[in-house]
Amino acid sequence: MAVMALGIALILGLLAKQVNLPPLVGYLVAGFALNIFGFDASDTLQTVANLGVTLLLFTIGLKINLKDLIKVEIWGSAISHLGLWMLTVAPLAFGLSLFALSDLLNIAFTELAILVFAFSFSSTVCAIKILEDASELKSRHSNLAISILIIQDIFAVLFMVFATGKAPSLWALALVALIPLRPLILAFADRLGHGELVPLAGFVLALGGYALFDLVGLKGDLGALGIGMLMANTKKADELYKSLISFKEIFLIAFFLTIGLSGLPDLKTIGVALFLSLLLPLKFVLFFFVFSAFSFRVRTALLSALLLSNFSEFGLIVTSLSVSEGLLHEEWLLTLALVMAFSFVISSFLYRYAHRIYAMYKSKLARFQRKRASIKNMPTRALGAQVMIVGLGRVGVGAYLSLKEEWGDKLWGVEIDRARVPGLNKLEVTNIVVGDGDDIEFWEAQEIESIKLIMLAMPSIDEILVVVRQLQTAGYRGRISTVARYDDERERLLAMGVDVAFNYYSEVGAGLANESCHLLR
Repeated sequence: MAVMALGIALILGLLAKQVNLPPLVGYLVAGFALNIFGFDASDTLQTVANLGVTLLLFTIGLKINLKDLIKVEIWGSAISHLGLWMLTVAPLAFGLSLFALSDLLNIAFTELAILVFAFSFSSTVCAIKILEDASELKSRHSNLAISILIIQDIFAVLFMVFATGKAPSLWALALVALIPLRPLILAFADRLGHGELVPLAGFVLALGGYALFDLVGLKGDLGALGIGMLMANTKKADELYKSLISFKEIFLIAFFLTIGLSGLPDLKTIGVALFLSLLLPLKFVLFFFVFSAFSFRVRTALLSALLLSNFSEFGLIVTSLSVSEGLLHEEWLLTLALVMAFSFVISSFLYRYAHRIYAMYKSKLARFQRKRASIKNMPTRALGAQVMIVGLGRVGVGAYLSLKEEWGDKLWGVEIDRARVPGLNKLEVTNIVVGDGDDIEFWEAQEIESIKLIMLAMPSIDEILVVVRQLQTAGYRGRISTVARYDDERERLLAMGVDVAFNYYSEVGAGLANESCHLLR
């Protein structure tokens, strides 16, 4: 059964990709298709799905800056959205249950309040998957969305404590000891080398964190997240992240399959699920206005709100707990699973066009941006730049150092992660402007008519294509060069208007030969 399920997921994932949808849409459809043909979610598949979520949260932790979580605007945004959601949706839904939709939502107000609370959560899995596919995990809107998701997880834990009446063990206080133990954990990680011990250590740390938190009565997934956060912003964090990507992606396929395999809906369930999906625009609007009110840039507010406009697997956990405690009827589990699947499809589809949507309606959206946000988050300028390198990873740094002597102060690098700037300065990458190449306002702030060449050194072709579109929209007329991993990607980039697309997999041999020829002289 497992092989067949993965095979069907592969086929439908490929079909989704052919129509420009994320493969996860195909995985969700595969789960429902298997359900129709009488397959059930086995214990093995459920275990693999849980492992995928645990690894996901561990890898999220590796990318988190703890300072972002304690900012007032983050906590304030999360609490404000939850309050507005409950105050808006609960009375609305209760009114509809009494009048217009009594046949579909004939439940008591207490049950309705629990459901509305469950629907307030956004999906960590969906949001992170979208961000990873777009290579935007280090962006401002990514940091905001992930911070909100973590706080929502804390809300879920508090609910579970109150709903069951079971508080965490007093031993939970001992988890604070993990903080002084951090140097020992990092020293252990530094001794792993760069081989097969790295992913093995990732599994041990993620599952160990899960088991440790579960042992003291806390949600195990938060343990995986916490251990990841302990290792964030270290030399080994990026290596651990990259070593676990493939494992995590495979295991998460099982997670999406289990959503479809959770039960076979009837027409009434489908009708209720489709109706509840109409709450997604309201969720987006509330997030957008809350973020704007807390003085985030309107672009950050828009993209973050789109990422959070879905329903969560943690909402499913809250519902499941409520069912087990006799607070909800069992049929709501299937309904919520179906609504969650619909929201994944809608959210993934819309985010594909998020940057284009912002570029098209930027002037209209600007009226919602507060003056404080405009001053505080004004894009910085690369003064006197004639050559710019976007993305200062290994490829970008290598290109910068090669061109530095020739171009001097006219050469600038663009880095999205401010925390990396001191380390890049130590590598003699001196002219750095912090900015997001996906952001059209960043390019509009530059002296774009003076720039002769822009080199795009990002790993994702989707992100590169977005940057190229933003440059074209901003009126850039200079040259564009970029990297590509495969020949078909190279062809797509050239067709989009890129002047040079360097395939570093196929052309690295020529570079090695050129660098080595002097040895034969």
